[in-house]
Amino acid sequence: EKELLEFGGGLVQAGESLRLYCDASGFTLDDRGIAWFRRTPRNGREDLACIKPTDGTTYYRESAKGRFTISSDVAENRVYLQVNNLTADDTAVYYCAADPLCAMGSGPDYDFWGPGTQVTVST
Repeated sequence: EKELLEFGGGLVQAGESLRLYCDASGFTLDDRGIAWFRRTPRNGREDLACIKPTDGTTYYRESAKGRFTISSDVAENRVYLQVNNLTADDTAVYYCAADPLCAMGSGPDYDFWGPGTQVTVST
């Protein structure tokens, strides 16, 4: 069974950084793109970034450029999301998702995603 599992979230102070992790099982990262998105009750879903681990090509939504960095380790079957200079607006549940074309919601929707990891930023 193909699954994704996010972890690394938690309670952090504004201005700090956080690295989120996404472990893939049941498939290998070299056959599809992996995206990160987040959800809040107020804003709903916000697509952030995507990576094609095969060649390392990355894509970012305009709102995620600068503070967010997506990367991957094919050997570990893991994708990362580094978030710097966190603010209260970054408080959300963060998900990684299988996004074969790295369309990030502009084309076919995500194939599947994990249960998410909560990030809470205190001020």
